[in-house]
Amino acid sequence: MTCTGFVHQALCYDSDDAFLAGTVDFVREGLAADDAVLAVVDRHNVGLLRDALGGAEKEVDYVDAVDWYGFPSRTLGRYHDYCTEHGRGGARRVRVIGEPVWTGRTPFETSEWIRYESLVNVAFADSGHRILCPYDTRALPADVVAGIRRTHPELAVGSGEQRPSGRYVDPAEFVAECDRLGPEPEAPAGSVREVGFQRGESVAVRLAAAEFARRGGLAQGRARDMAAAVHEVAVNAVRFGGGSGVLRLWQDADWVVCEVADHGGGARAVPVEDAGFLGHVPPDPYAASGHGLWVVRQLSDLVTERISARGSAVRLYFRR
Repeated sequence: MTCTGFVHQALCYDSDDAFLAGTVDFVREGLAADDAVLAVVDRHNVGLLRDALGGAEKEVDYVDAVDWYGFPSRTLGRYHDYCTEHGRGGARRVRVIGEPVWTGRTPFETSEWIRYESLVNVAFADSGHRILCPYDTRALPADVVAGIRRTHPELAVGSGEQRPSGRYVDPAEFVAECDRLGPEPEAPAGSVREVGFQRGESVAVRLAAAEFARRGGLAQGRARDMAAAVHEVAVNAVRFGGGSGVLRLWQDADWVVCEVADHGGGARAVPVEDAGFLGHVPPDPYAASGHGLWVVRQLSDLVTERISARGSAVRLYFRR
C-alpha cells in the first residue's frame, strides 16, 4: 500500500506516567499496523518504554537522543535515511517518537532547533509517516515551551487522543519569523577575513576556507567538509548571484564561520519566497540540479541564509 497523511504531534509530559500514557499506545498501534517504529528519546525514557512494552519492545528500534540530535539538518538527514530504508520506498509507514535535546544549547542553537520542528512539517509533508515529539515540561526553557504549539499541527493529550493546535503557524511564516528574530551571532568587529571571487576562482575560495579551518582548530576531516561546503555555496553565488561574490571568514569561542555573499542580479533557481526551505528536503537523486544546499547542510553544523533579488548571504557554522 501507499501511505498518505503525515502526522506531526507534540506530547507535553510532566511525569514518567504521563510520558508512557502518551507513547505506549502510539507504539502498540504502529506495531499492530506493521509500521516501522523508531524511538529516539532520553536514555531514561528508553528504559521506561522497554519495560512498559514487554515482549513487544524487541520490535522497536531505540536510539539515545543525545546520539541522534547533534545538529538540525543532519538530524533531518538521518530521519530521511531511516524512513527510506524502513519505509520501503513509501510503501510502509514509519512511526517515530523523537525527543530533541534542549539542554546545553546556546540561544542561537535553541532557535535553530525550534525552526527544525517547523521544518519537519515540510520535509515529510508528502509522506504517510507519524512523528510524536515528547516535551518534558519540568525541564524545558520557556522559549521552547512557547514554540511547541506553533510548530506542531496536533497535540497528543493522553492515551491515543489528540487535538489540533490552535496556535499552529504555517512553516513559511514561521521560518520567516525565525529569520527576523533569531539570535544569530554577529561577526566580531575587526577580525573578519574577506576573499573576493568571481567566475573561475572557486579553487582559491576552497583553499582559503581549508586554510582558515585548520587555523581555527578543526580536525582534518571537518576542514575538508568546510572547504567543500564553501565551494558549493560559492559556485551557487557565481551562478545565481551575478557572477561574483565575497567569502567572509571569522571565528569565536564556539564556531568557525564562513559567509558567502553576492550582490544579486542572477537568475535564481527558485523563487525567493521559497528559499527558506532550500536544502531541507533530499533532492531527487536523478535530478540534474538542486543537490547543492542539501549537501551543504549535511556537511555543516548549522546553516543560515538570507536570499533576495538584491543579494544573498549564506552563513555556515562549524563547531570548534
